[in-house]
Amino acid sequence: MADTRLAPPRDFSARNFPAGTGLAFRDCPGASDVPAVRELLGDTGFFRPDEIGVAAELVEEGLAKGAASGYHFIFAEAGGQLAGYVCFGPIPCSIGSFDLYWLAVDKRLQGRGLGLGLAARCEAAARRMGARGIYAETSGKAQYLPTRRFYERAGFAEAARLPDFYAVGDAKIIYRKILV
Repeated sequence: MADTRLAPPRDFSARNFPAGTGLAFRDCPGASDVPAVRELLGDTGFFRPDEIGVAAELVEEGLAKGAASGYHFIFAEAGGQLAGYVCFGPIPCSIGSFDLYWLAVDKRLQGRGLGLGLAARCEAAARRMGARGIYAETSGKAQYLPTRRFYERAGFAEAARLPDFYAVGDAKIIYRKILV
């Protein structure tokens, strides 16, 4: 069931999805989300098995501890299947800074605005929790150029670039979006 507190952002249109998909959003993880997140991330072709494992662990942590885990989620479902999700939360030892840990959309649904819709919902929820800014990181590899362009379309700006962070030749690029 959709959480009515998570109204769609103004720039998101459900008409971009086939009729009958029943696009719905919720913010509470369920046990079925652990394997669904694994499958979603695996299908994108962007993530290594260890990265997929970490994403699944964050869902498990959210299930076990709820909001006390520090991990917050928004899940999008279409036709009862996971269509995309975002995981975010406050950065420990900071005041008002949040990390956008994961944001992924089913590759068959990409390019329809769902990722931007999830990002907007994440920002709105983070604001309600006192966020002043959100940080996201990604790889500097050519494969991640669409990811970097996505963050820029979502209003993020590159804040730092750390050469050879993930591996030799693979920079960590940190994006920032000021919310206040």
